[in-house]
Amino acid sequence: MLALIVEAPRHGYELIREIETLSGGDYAPSPGVVYPALTYMEEAGLIAAQAEESARKSYAATEEGRKQAETDAEKAVELKARLSALAEARDKVDPAPVRRAIHALRTAMHDRLSKEGTSREIILQIADALDEATRKIERIEG
Repeated sequence: MLALIVEAPRHGYELIREIETLSGGDYAPSPGVVYPALTYMEEAGLIAAQAEESARKSYAATEEGRKQAETDAEKAVELKARLSALAEARDKVDPAPVRRAIHALRTAMHDRLSKEGTSREIILQIADALDEATRKIERIEG
């Protein structure tokens, strides 16, 4: 993230989207990872918040942050390469139908678990169905 901030000042959401773009959409860090990392880097003096009229806090690298990014440049290149490899692998086989099915599954689970009267028995039945689906997927050969 520091290397991306050195390239251009960014806020947390921009970092999440940039990493997602680098991976071809296969990986997007959660806000629960990004924002604590930004806080740490700010407290460590590697980045500083910029004054903006936007509601989002944008960060720029400090001189110390630029030096650290130079020291870690090889690691940053390696991480970007790994993200790019995800994008390349995705281009070879687009799992869009699987992503659609996972989204539908999440929606169905959320809808069912949020219904009034959801009991422990229903929760266990849902867990069993997920475990069975996992076993079936693990047995797929090809």
